[in-house]
Amino acid sequence: MALATLSEVLQPALKDGYAVGGLVCLGWEDMRAYTTAAEAEGLPVILQAGPSCRKHTPLPVLGKMFRHLAESVSVPVVAHLDHGYTIDECREAIESGFTSVMFDGSRKPLAENIAETAEIAALAHASGVSCEGEIGFVGYAAGDNSLGTDPEEAAQFARETGVDAMAISVGNVHLQQNKEGGLDEARIRAIESITDVPLVIHGGSGVPLEQRTKLARTTNIAKFNIGTELRMVFGTALRAAVDADADRFDRVGILSEVEEPIVEAARRVLRGLAPA
Repeated sequence: MALATLSEVLQPALKDGYAVGGLVCLGWEDMRAYTTAAEAEGLPVILQAGPSCRKHTPLPVLGKMFRHLAESVSVPVVAHLDHGYTIDECREAIESGFTSVMFDGSRKPLAENIAETAEIAALAHASGVSCEGEIGFVGYAAGDNSLGTDPEEAAQFARETGVDAMAISVGNVHLQQNKEGGLDEARIRAIESITDVPLVIHGGSGVPLEQRTKLARTTNIAKFNIGTELRMVFGTALRAAVDADADRFDRVGILSEVEEPIVEAARRVLRGLAPA
């Protein structure tokens, strides 16, 4: 069994100069493909259940799916709740076998974000589970604009919450389909100069590949969340499988042709964050 907590995979990454892929899952086919990719590359992986995933699959079911996949490989696999918005949701994830929870209080005033994140971090740690928090709101493509992370507030947040990882807003955007954004490296350096908590980039699909690799190896960014990039591969492969035969209706046969392209795409993502 290779089930691991977030801290167990991020601390070695921070120490040795690489990052771990937080791969956003929507269903069985992609989470199985991500685990297969991690095993093939010999690298850890973080399987993430975000709001879209939880919308149609309950947390207790997702917990069992993640743990089953972790037991099937030799590399570390983290079962991670992404963007939990309430203490009840985070508690349910912990009770469902998740090894890591991310509480997103980034829209709240600083003091409220710190207080609620600290409460959830304490709850998680009491159960041997890791906790990620977010300081500075990461916006959405064609949606709410980002509010950049203030380095001094980040240091206070890390110090007072006790989180194991800290998501920051440094030019990254959720659901970005191109890789033209780039990250504010000066702000990243300013943040890491006053706190040693592993840093997390949400919206990693929009970050140029070369910059991902560079920052993984030269900064305290130890986790890149990748979702849209892999969803696009899934959608393209699914469309091709369906269009190949207009009379086809067997979902098992169709989906069996989708998994290999996702495995290859996930392997490229993980390799791009690996040690030099």
